[in-house]
Amino acid sequence: MHAVSVIVADDELLTQFMSFTGSGADELRTRITDPDFLGAVLDFVLESDITVEKVAQAAGVALETILIARSQLPGMQVDWTP
Repeated sequence: MHAVSVIVADDELLTQFMSFTGSGADELRTRITDPDFLGAVLDFVLESDITVEKVAQAAGVALETILIARSQLPGMQVDWTP
């Protein structure tokens, strides 16, 4: 929820988020508790170190917590090769 609050409070981030996800303001309101949607929110957040820092600061958590939170939601793609 902190991630959504940070995005909505920043016009530039909100515009980028809507472009990144194809979501509109109505979808933000209606899907705020949908784990798939929240995964997309954190995917967007994780695209930028600055945004990760803003969200972590707003939530009062360590930066790593954002990645851990993302790993707990559906749809995470991991690019890893042995």
